Amino acid sequence: MVVGSGIDIIEVERVQALKDKWQKRFLDKLFTEQELKYANTKKAAAEHLAVRIAIKEAVIKAFSENGKKYLGNWKDIEVSNDASGRPYVNLYGNFKEVKKRRGLDRVIISASHTHKYAVASAILIK
Repeated sequence: MVVGSGIDIIEVERVQALKDKWQKRFLDKLFTEQELKYANTKKAAAEHLAVRIAIKEAVIKAFSENGKKYLGNWKDIEVSNDASGRPYVNLYGNFKEVKKRRGLDRVIISASHTHKYAVASAILIK
């Protein structure tokens, strides 16, 4: 049963500008070491970082309850890719606790990006 959903879109150029302005401070606040390592192996790293932000925002929106945005640490949502390249999330901290408390089975995500935009959706299944 679907118990939550979220969607987000972000401009890649905006992520690149934040990365250029704040550098390590920006990156360390939003991304885990694994996420940065993955993105830095790509020619268009900003696209891969942007899609991870979109995924994290979509997950945050999906976890929101009764009109209140659920806030946790950005790094408590870690985006990985399976062998075929399909993204999935690992949850830590408050997100992991809320998932357990609410009896959620899984978080399904879908994402895509171009050189201009990154978009993602998240669905919570109970």
